[in-house]
Amino acid sequence: MKQILVQLSQLVLLLLLLVACSVPATTARNQRPGFLFTRTTGRCTPQYWGSRREAWPKMVPQTSTVSKVFGSRAYERYRSDLTLLEATAVNDEENVYPRLLKQASAALLNSYARKGYPYTAWEVKTLLIQALVSKKAAALQAQHFSIANEACH
Repeated sequence: MKQILVQLSQLVLLLLLLVACSVPATTARNQRPGFLFTRTTGRCTPQYWGSRREAWPKMVPQTSTVSKVFGSRAYERYRSDLTLLEATAVNDEENVYPRLLKQASAALLNSYARKGYPYTAWEVKTLLIQALVSKKAAALQAQHFSIANEACH
């Protein structure tokens, strides 16, 4: 009887060990290795559009100037020859107006390219122009566009 109990406890221990060892192996097969990590978000950020990984919507070619796309108020605030592609790569995060333009450019592209994006192209253009009235308004609108751009898929 003692021998049966020892064998039974060894069998239970072996089963527990097999179960414990098989769980990580199963989950490891279902996970991607770290170097292949991809984000589900990020396809809508200015950096994404600036990288040219996806064709731009035909309504706004990369060579479109900010002043032509966003209108005369944008012409007054930004360089007349600044393109949307350049706007997505603006690296002046200290100044609110370039940050607004960067996020608005991505938002405009998303409005054309992504179903379900929370802003239409007309809204993006209007909100950018309205936000140019003050630094506070520009910072707030840039943040709203940034949130929408980060949340989009």
